[in-house]
Amino acid sequence: MTEFYDELARLDGAINNIDPDSETAKIELLGYLDEMNQAYKTMAAIAIPDEFSGIADIAREAAEYMQMADEFYHSAYDGDFNAEDESLASQYYERANNRVKVMLQVLHGEVPTGDGVTVTTQEPGQFSTIGATTE
Repeated sequence: MTEFYDELARLDGAINNIDPDSETAKIELLGYLDEMNQAYKTMAAIAIPDEFSGIADIAREAAEYMQMADEFYHSAYDGDFNAEDESLASQYYERANNRVKVMLQVLHGEVPTGDGVTVTTQEPGQFSTIGATTE
């Protein structure tokens, strides 16, 4: 997971350093988003220890949302610009990142917080995030 978070930080920095006036800005952005999508897929495939089993579904959801974000960003920027697809991509991207934040909180032993996050304690110190929605 540390490698995943390090990769996200690297890609976020790269995306934020794209010169929006560059002729290659779209290509760079889509390339970084493709890399991010792959990082999410790899992360979702990691075996999750039993003590964190509640975040397994959230990891898969995060990867699915990132896949949708990547697809809609490509649709928005490949060819003629499509504002509706860009908006959808942004929403999926935000959902993927919100799930990653919840996962990080759980892995740090924190009680997950955020809009739409519901936590059910099963035993002291254990959290179940199954059924949690993070929009």
